[in-house]
Amino acid sequence: MADEVTPGAAEAPEGGVIGRRAVLCGAGAVGAAALAGCGSGGGGAKSVDDLRGKEVAKAADVPVGGGKVNGSEQVVVTQPSPGAFKAFTAVCTHQGCTVGGVSNGLIKCHCHGSEFRIADGSVQKGPAKKPLQEYPVQAKGDGIVVT
Repeated sequence: MADEVTPGAAEAPEGGVIGRRAVLCGAGAVGAAALAGCGSGGGGAKSVDDLRGKEVAKAADVPVGGGKVNGSEQVVVTQPSPGAFKAFTAVCTHQGCTVGGVSNGLIKCHCHGSEFRIADGSVQKGPAKKPLQEYPVQAKGDGIVVT
């Protein structure tokens, strides 16, 4: 007797049947993974130990009064005053989005509009309530390195 295909079911590659529940559960898992980029609390911030010794920016790429986002390391490097470099996690403390840029003395998260001061990572504008995690850095040669 041939397998019956129930209405709303899909054929599996091996010729079996995938039920509606399996399809819906799979869609739920995909949706949850997609939302992970806006997870809670900025849990994606790297530890100092993960970054220690890594060059996170070239000094020449970080303008005075501004900054540069290093997306691969999830770090934003700023230069609040000439020769004074700071580094913070690029993971927003509101819901874990990566900050999108630096302008007018502020690190800006484009997901929900939070803004942080380039001098200390403190919140200038919410909805974020916690400051960005700071990393100790120093200029070494032409680079900015986490110490």
